[in-house]
Amino acid sequence: MIGQNVKHDSGYGHVTGESIFIDDRPEVRGEVHVGIVGSPIACGELVEIKAEKALAHPDCLAVYTAKDLVGKKWGTIVHDQPILVEKKIGYRDEAVALIVSSKRESVEAIKKLVECVVVPKAGHYTIQEAKAAGDIIYRAAKPFAQGDANKAMASAPHKLKGTFIVGGQEHFYMESQAVIAYPLEHGQVEVHASSQHPSETQRVVAETLGTPLHHVVCVVKRMGGGFGGKESQGAPIAGYAALAATRLNRAARLVITKDQDMMLTGKRHPFENEWEVGFDDKGRILSLKTTLQADGGAYSDLSSSILERAMFHIDSAYFLENCWIDAVCYRTNNHSNTAFRGFGGPQGTMTIESIVEDIARHLKIDAADVRAANLYRGKNVRTPYGQDLENNMLPSIWDKLIATSDYRRRRAEIEKHNQSKTGTIRGMSLTSTKFGIAFTARFLNQGNALVNLHLDATVQVSTGATEMGQGVNTKIAQIVASALGLAMKDVQVMPTSTEKNHNTSATAASSGADINGAAALEAANMIRGRLCELAKKHFAGEEANAIKEHEVLHGKVDADFEFVNGKVTQKSSGKSIELKALVGIAYFNRISLGAYAHYKTPGLGFDKEKVQGKAFNYFTQGMAISEVEIDEYTGDMKVLRADILMDLGRPLNPGIDQGQVVGAYVQGMGWVTTEALYYDKDRKLVSHSPTTYKIPNIQDTPRVLNMNFIENLENHVNVHGSKAVGEPPLLLGISAWTAVKNALSYRGKGAGLTSPATGEETLRELSGKF
Repeated sequence: MIGQNVKHDSGYGHVTGESIFIDDRPEVRGEVHVGIVGSPIACGELVEIKAEKALAHPDCLAVYTAKDLVGKKWGTIVHDQPILVEKKIGYRDEAVALIVSSKRESVEAIKKLVECVVVPKAGHYTIQEAKAAGDIIYRAAKPFAQGDANKAMASAPHKLKGTFIVGGQEHFYMESQAVIAYPLEHGQVEVHASSQHPSETQRVVAETLGTPLHHVVCVVKRMGGGFGGKESQGAPIAGYAALAATRLNRAARLVITKDQDMMLTGKRHPFENEWEVGFDDKGRILSLKTTLQADGGAYSDLSSSILERAMFHIDSAYFLENCWIDAVCYRTNNHSNTAFRGFGGPQGTMTIESIVEDIARHLKIDAADVRAANLYRGKNVRTPYGQDLENNMLPSIWDKLIATSDYRRRRAEIEKHNQSKTGTIRGMSLTSTKFGIAFTARFLNQGNALVNLHLDATVQVSTGATEMGQGVNTKIAQIVASALGLAMKDVQVMPTSTEKNHNTSATAASSGADINGAAALEAANMIRGRLCELAKKHFAGEEANAIKEHEVLHGKVDADFEFVNGKVTQKSSGKSIELKALVGIAYFNRISLGAYAHYKTPGLGFDKEKVQGKAFNYFTQGMAISEVEIDEYTGDMKVLRADILMDLGRPLNPGIDQGQVVGAYVQGMGWVTTEALYYDKDRKLVSHSPTTYKIPNIQDTPRVLNMNFIENLENHVNVHGSKAVGEPPLLLGISAWTAVKNALSYRGKGAGLTSPATGEETLRELSGKF
């Protein structure tokens, strides 16, 4: 099954509507509906909540405030965010109260009856305002430094400096934050959530209620999208439903609208990165000095780790012999920004890719040649954080992509087109991804799996991975089916539940299949090892009642035995037995047919104070070339063509991985070209719906899209030689933005281009007006 294009396990269900999401669960008797009341101001104090009118509504069962909570604050790293506002308001539409209604259709009306008495105060809404006030969430423990950046800068033949500004991004998952909580006996509660992190949800629910963890079970069947937005910020929402369920002893459902979801939850972090670069006549970077500056929003959330990930990825695909990289995250009165696919890596990578375009403009040469001059090659593979780039595929990818995309001919055509002054200009650019795979917090790189082999030779698998459409369940099923020689139909991956898989990490950092797949393989191999030992005794003619459990319990996988197509065959003797029959023998001899395994990624350990160690297990690499055309009169932009080449080692499922690469590219392209966040003067998010927030649609996708994998059989550090695919290809969407910047350079414009390069922003650059 490994390396096969097995269909997504939910593909049929998604198309037919049979797939069950949170709000598809039928209501139970007495179920109630919870609504969230948001703050009417962005900064200030909450003086009082007047709930009398709401409580007078015939369908209102309760109004809860911070005083009803046992645990008052939560946070993935630092507990600094109120579950419900007590006094200090951090951002507009922050949760201040909950209402509970007997009828779903009355929720919005009851919410409007809750009056918040507040005292507004001046806040910080930009990085520069927070910087001036010295309001810092986190500063990097120590800058990344390699070589002597100051000395190299002083002697560089050419120098440039500037500030690169990149905006935030809404996750825009199709299923909004959603949860149903069911009260059980003895103060227990079962929470069904749309969450990337069941263990975090379990913990926050327990803290909210003041109950021990073993009284809370969090179950995740699937999510209708996540992209990082359900890694942390769904946890307090689960706490809201659990509070109502346990207080009223009735099932409680909380499914927020898309509009409120967008106003309440955090986004991708905006950055304003100050940089200075020194380079030679060929564009080779001799020195880079940069300070990354992030808008963390009102609370810490995951900002410190996201900031560090940006530092880890500002080198992109380029060897920086002399560099100095610092980073600061500022506190503003914006929604608390959070994890988003790429987790800071895109903001770091985009910075240096923009700088490369500036170098090319200054030298009047092709930016592709600047990239080639700086690419990690040969012995120049030491990253700014002291880890060597092993299994470096970047030169091979560059060479092949330049050739297969017909880059040189197309560049000549673009030059000719832009000289004709037709009212449109074209641009083309190549950018890279060299994405480090691992959680940068070492302790998170662990997972566990439970594999149960039943008497009919079918299997149930439980892991801590959560399915959000990315196909992790399909890949895990493939791994187990391959290990035991079964068909895919005989392996079922169960809903993720904290009662079966405890203390798990979020399905994030592109490591869901890596960690959980490795744990599932280890568990399956435990069972396989026992069956190998049992088959050996059986084929030797040993009587069934003479087989001792302890003799096979710790059996090891034996290469002499093949598990294929439901049969177990001993190669040396040629004897075989149906797996189902062997399972029966094992059962009647009291041999365990279930296994639990724990996996931790080996060899990791990065010291932030010393800036040394192994931060990542390996790197997923790839490149993309995007060609765009811009209408000079309207600023409208179309992506004419995209060519993508990825190194995914030995893909577990090429079909699913292809979907991940294409989807990630389009999502990244949307971030940098159309998806702009707009606020009114009172800091209310204006772009809080599909009508005002522009995600890419089918007409925005490239007219020609070529996507391929490069062969790489030398990656041996991950399960079956595969590489993670979730986040890395999103960074390739950056090439659409750099292509816009390249197009503008033909008109002597674009040096100050910010992201996203919306039509308005592009027209502003072209005209110098607005």
